Amino acid sequence: MRALMIAGDRSGSGKTSITLAIAALLSKEMTVQTFKVGMDYIDPSYLTAVTGRPCRNLDSFVMDRDEIRQIFLHGSTGADISLVEGVRGLYEGAEALDDTGSSAAIAKELDLPVVLVVSARSITRSAAAIVKGFQSFDPDVTIVGVILNNVSGKKHIDKAVTSIEHYCGIPVIGAVPRQPEMELAMRHLGLVPYREGEAHAGFRNRIDYVTGMIRDHVSIGDLLTLARRCEPAMTATPIFHEPPEPDVTIGVALDEAFNFYYADLFDILHGLGARTECFSPVHDRLPDADGYIIGGGYPELFLPELERNDRMREAVLETSRNGTPIYAECGGLMYLTDRIILSPGWQGEESGRSGEMAGVFTGETIMPARRVVSYVEGRTVGKNPLGPGTFRGHEFHYSDVRLDPSTRFAFFLDRGVGITGSSDGALAGNTIGSYTHLHPVSSRILIAHLVGTCRSIRIN
Repeated sequence: MRALMIAGDRSGSGKTSITLAIAALLSKEMTVQTFKVGMDYIDPSYLTAVTGRPCRNLDSFVMDRDEIRQIFLHGSTGADISLVEGVRGLYEGAEALDDTGSSAAIAKELDLPVVLVVSARSITRSAAAIVKGFQSFDPDVTIVGVILNNVSGKKHIDKAVTSIEHYCGIPVIGAVPRQPEMELAMRHLGLVPYREGEAHAGFRNRIDYVTGMIRDHVSIGDLLTLARRCEPAMTATPIFHEPPEPDVTIGVALDEAFNFYYADLFDILHGLGARTECFSPVHDRLPDADGYIIGGGYPELFLPELERNDRMREAVLETSRNGTPIYAECGGLMYLTDRIILSPGWQGEESGRSGEMAGVFTGETIMPARRVVSYVEGRTVGKNPLGPGTFRGHEFHYSDVRLDPSTRFAFFLDRGVGITGSSDGALAGNTIGSYTHLHPVSSRILIAHLVGTCRSIRIN
């Protein structure tokens, strides 16, 4: 199995569009497995769509070395090539003086060759200086090639390519012209999720345009020659198991409003003996299940639809009060408050508006609020359906959940913002709602306790 990483010199370099198109083109001829560095849901939704295989996340802040390796090998099973998309700039991570959380850390851990995407807008010879600096910054990272983005004309390309290949000793395998159509649709938390974008006219045409541009301006043959065999060793107990006969059912909210899930969640749940049943808080009735997971997403964009489905909202509230475990993250947390309020001016709202939600937690969600983007580190406290344990995760939101002062919390954070102070994981019976996004592999002990709680309540 061959592999390589496509990383950027900075955020906005164009690596996402370029990686997406390369994955789509390679998938026409071979089986491609994609990965995304960092705690991100939206880029993987695109990579999943164009390859037909679930994109998986790799993050050296959240995961230990063996977890990274096992996710990589598990995801790559049956693939001809594995393609890893970096995050931000190649060396951006959680800290200033080490590479934890960075694309570079993943490249070193898995011994991946790196193709560096450089935004060459308004620079030529200086592009060589950028590449040379990236090469020398960490000699343990192997940069094997360059794709230039945002070039403008043959003279620009010739000068930049000649400089890089002369001073850096590596090939430039593509030069992509500056075109506004190369940019994918964005909103306040990043790209529009693929699942949602498909419903809008022109979305597929934009993806096809980007793919055509990369086909015409990047040598896929040269890129394949830069990939190399990658078989990282594993030393610990296997994380992924053959699913036993399921004896518990977990309902998973999955629709246009709630779709932020890591692909490994379903493998972990199935390996724990849980059957998953997906449902839509926008369209459906709540299915019978032994527990529920409501992930993140954009509930603020679907307030009328969520409010109209009062049978779902009432069923979620009743189910919570009956003690059935519910675990909700970010958008799911927002859905469990009394209401979501959009302030005037938010996303073009002239007078503001609100939508009634499930009301499991007494309080409301206000948007917009301070933008919060942070790694999270903490521990569970007290009796709760996730049990005792520590965790690392991520939070990313523009909302402010304001709960009744008597609300109890299941998480104490040593790093991160949470709902209030150092508290996250609002608790109501066996329902937890948090801003923290947990990765199911690094938090598999907590997920196992959740499944065990569902099982014990069903039996009793």
